[in-house]
Amino acid sequence: MALNLTLKIYERYLAKEIYAATALVLAAFLALFAFFDLIHEFQDLGKGGYQLQHALGYVTLTIPGRVYELMPIAVLIGTLYGLTLLARHSEITVLRASGLSSRKLLISLGKLGSVFVLLTFVFGEFIAPPAEKAAQQLRLKAMSSLVAQEFRSGLWVKDELSFVNVRDVLPDTSLRQVRIYEFDQKYQLQSISEADSGLFLPPDHWKLTNVVQTIFEGDRARVARLPEMEWHSALNPDILSVLMVVPERMSLVNLYLYIRHLADNQQKTQRYEIALWSKLVYPLAVLVMMMLAVPFAYAHDRMTAVSIKVFAGVMLGITFHMLNGLFSHIGVINSWRPVLAAITPSAMFLLAAAGMLWWVERR
Repeated sequence: MALNLTLKIYERYLAKEIYAATALVLAAFLALFAFFDLIHEFQDLGKGGYQLQHALGYVTLTIPGRVYELMPIAVLIGTLYGLTLLARHSEITVLRASGLSSRKLLISLGKLGSVFVLLTFVFGEFIAPPAEKAAQQLRLKAMSSLVAQEFRSGLWVKDELSFVNVRDVLPDTSLRQVRIYEFDQKYQLQSISEADSGLFLPPDHWKLTNVVQTIFEGDRARVARLPEMEWHSALNPDILSVLMVVPERMSLVNLYLYIRHLADNQQKTQRYEIALWSKLVYPLAVLVMMMLAVPFAYAHDRMTAVSIKVFAGVMLGITFHMLNGLFSHIGVINSWRPVLAAITPSAMFLLAAAGMLWWVERR
């Protein structure tokens, strides 16, 4: 009973230390990254109507994405700092002597870490994607730029039995200079439709304006001119918005829809599948980072400065962040299974944490 009461008091105290330290570290990282992002935007000032207020707005809207990226690193450093302070005052030693096992400590950290897991998921799924999209729209609109122009002729998309060429995709995902090549089941060209512009009308079709349609009928062709035409397509603004947001900052729903669209049109989905699995795994990396901090707390040499351990935590966090990006690219290049490319960095750090904890306890 006494031990349970002590553990509850200890958990509350530990939660206070870890939450405060993590919030401070996260705020410091966000300020640093925002500063560098703003410096990077200075090179584009004056392009079109892009001014300082637009750059500030753009950087502000990218902060939720930074929160999602930096959360595991901040949790690692915050947990490391909190546990190291306890170790320096021999509180960890007293608790272990009172019956606190590594298993109970990890369970306590798991309870505290569940809050960070939830926050990471919420930012990654519900806050960062729309904020990132709004940031790109703000930037492109201010610069009077286009969303994508992958070739000189514009953007090409396969849509079931049709090939669609869009010269310009605007920031609001409306289209300019649309050309649609429709084929039959035998892949014979049936018609070519050219339109000045396209606007999506929910739930499932586009309104094309000033349409010139060339219809092929055997050895003959006829031309029809229409002021407006409805075009039903699997393409929609959510799919086109992929062009504005990198896969790692898309929501799970949009990733799934785009993967399904690519698969239906027999196109490669590797990069987006890796991003999908990474979105599922990444919040759990918070728990791995907390586990990684425990061996440092156990190795409580009083002569070792807290700053050295915090610096080690920073290096480990940066390494984890780099490995995530590295394995995503390696997975695409080598055609790895998406789930393998997504979980490998977290699995490596989990094994490292378990090995370090075993080594420290053995001593």
